[in-house]
Amino acid sequence: MQIPQNIHNRTRYLDRVRPFIGKNLIKVFTGQRRVGKSYLLFQLMVFLQEQDKNVAIIYINKEDLAFSAIRTATDLHEYVMVNKSKDSKTYVFVDEIQDILHFEDAMRSLLLHEDLDLYCTGSNATLLSGDIAGHLSGRYIEIVVYSLSYIEFLDFHSLIDGASSLDKYLKYGGLPYLKHLALEDAIVFEYLKNIYSTIVYRDIINRYAVRNVPFLEQLVLFLAGNTGSIFSAKKISDFLKSQRINMAPNQVQLYVQHLVNAFLVHKVARYDIIGKRLFEIGEKYYFENIGIRHGLWGYRIEDLGRIMENSVYNHLLFNGYKVQVGVIGAAEIDFIGEKDGEKLYVQVALTINDTTTMEREFGNLKSIPDSYSKMVITMDAFSGNTYEGIQSIDLRSFLKTIY
Repeated sequence: MQIPQNIHNRTRYLDRVRPFIGKNLIKVFTGQRRVGKSYLLFQLMVFLQEQDKNVAIIYINKEDLAFSAIRTATDLHEYVMVNKSKDSKTYVFVDEIQDILHFEDAMRSLLLHEDLDLYCTGSNATLLSGDIAGHLSGRYIEIVVYSLSYIEFLDFHSLIDGASSLDKYLKYGGLPYLKHLALEDAIVFEYLKNIYSTIVYRDIINRYAVRNVPFLEQLVLFLAGNTGSIFSAKKISDFLKSQRINMAPNQVQLYVQHLVNAFLVHKVARYDIIGKRLFEIGEKYYFENIGIRHGLWGYRIEDLGRIMENSVYNHLLFNGYKVQVGVIGAAEIDFIGEKDGEKLYVQVALTINDTTTMEREFGNLKSIPDSYSKMVITMDAFSGNTYEGIQSIDLRSFLKTIY
């Protein structure tokens, strides 16, 4: 096994997994294809080799034909048992484990061996759901890997923070491989379209035996054009019918869930702040990687508000928040972030240089009957006082902040 050279460390993820190294738990990295899960495994291998140059490592990459014979749980179990060290702990890394049938049976069995330490990656959000989670209950930790944050983007591309760098980030998104490409529209968007096709065909069409591929692609375009808008499956179905595309709401819901499971888009539920309950219908959708959205839909100035919202949502996820859309009476709070028992209320606006917008954005936050942190994020740079305790922050500063 040859570990790639000059790996950019993503310390935030390494710091999260480091306390569990050597522990009898499966460490699972999930996330969209090409967000850098494989390279996190490589970073862990380098870390282990720095601690012990003779460390025993098994690496299985299901995208490599060399491992095509490992198809089932039995195959995986036998391969590890045959190749593990006889004298010391062996660290086992399995990349894209969802391609191995009943992989959870093998991992549960391998956990019985104290001389093994297990790590794996997967590109499907249901990897550890339902029965699988039951089989592995209490015996794994899951770390979701996202596209590069703005700070990581600057580091990967050796860019200086500034308006031009922010524009590149908002336009091209944060897939790590972009560091090997010229940041030019024709080059980047061609690459991103190919990644999109890989996700759609390998993680959705093939996995779920999707038959209506044209509808699936139209659905993705619809979500790209309506990023951040509130929709239900019925509303999406009704709109598409107006475009002479017929699909029942339950089928729309199923196809949307496939997109969510592949981490192509995130579905964000609405939460009643006063009633303290989730709404059963009506949610928002944001793209895991906004560069992929632009590769499909275009990078349009009229969409800047949507792009801002998407980037704010992604940054909240990167910072470990559970995120929902807030509803208080007839007003909407763009995001409620929850982490460690604390909340953060966020409004996103292009600008607040007129009284009406200021009263709406700050007023919605002022109506929330608690004392958790509140902020309005805009494209305007402002370094003055708060507005009655509510912080105003520009997007670039927000994206540079680690919460």
